[in-house]
Amino acid sequence: MSKVFGYPEYDDNNVMQITEYEGDYADMMMDIFVKKLNAGEEFEICREGEEVAALLLGGDIDFFYTSNPGADFEGPFSAKRKDVFEKASWAVHVCSGRAIKIVAKAESEVLIQATHNDKEFESKFYVPEDSPWSNGYPGKFGDVANRWVNTIFDYEHKPESNMVLGEILNKPGNWSGYLPHAHPQPEVYFFRFDRPEGFGASFVGDDVYKSVNNSFSAIPGGKLHPQSAAPGYQMWTCWMIRHFDDKPWLQTDRCEDERYTWLHNAKI
Repeated sequence: MSKVFGYPEYDDNNVMQITEYEGDYADMMMDIFVKKLNAGEEFEICREGEEVAALLLGGDIDFFYTSNPGADFEGPFSAKRKDVFEKASWAVHVCSGRAIKIVAKAESEVLIQATHNDKEFESKFYVPEDSPWSNGYPGKFGDVANRWVNTIFDYEHKPESNMVLGEILNKPGNWSGYLPHAHPQPEVYFFRFDRPEGFGASFVGDDVYKSVNNSFSAIPGGKLHPQSAAPGYQMWTCWMIRHFDDKPWLQTDRCEDERYTWLHNAKI
């Protein structure tokens, strides 16, 4: 039986592996890891038969990418972010056979998301203006499910892609993914908190896990998955979905549990 929650750590190569194509989290169908770079360090990734996205979590870097196999790198595309709690998303997304190079100008962290995909699409550098943040459910549900969310790319933005990438910011003590909802496609939530002792609760179906800094939830398709942050602690979540080949995830696919939909019209 596959696992649905994890607490990874950095290895000797400054890589924090989240999910892989094989092993405990193979059902996610994605290779996801975080790479920490020291100032002056370079990191390069190019996968045949896979698309790759790189998201800056914090630091000061230059992105480079190729637009064709074997072509020279284009760039630099500069990106700077204090940490994940700054609403400024910088990312690069390339298709099979195209390379991403990252040059760190200061200590930095980058999340890498990859999955199998032979389709070709244009390499893109995403700047904060490409993925604006929206405030969800203000004033509803007692105003405790009010969170900020963005979508860096999904089927609407990049139909040739097999992935979805976005971010969520919970206010302290608030919920996200609420009302409890599910969708057929698997999803990974990667969590961070604004203080090292911060924590929250991650629901996967009827099971509940303690979410802490650098923990992740590997949500099987069809499982309800609301989340909450403890009072006093802001929670950031990177949400990553793998489309099915015959059924991509769409924004309209959010299927809320009917037991709770009465809350939409409730005055709380």
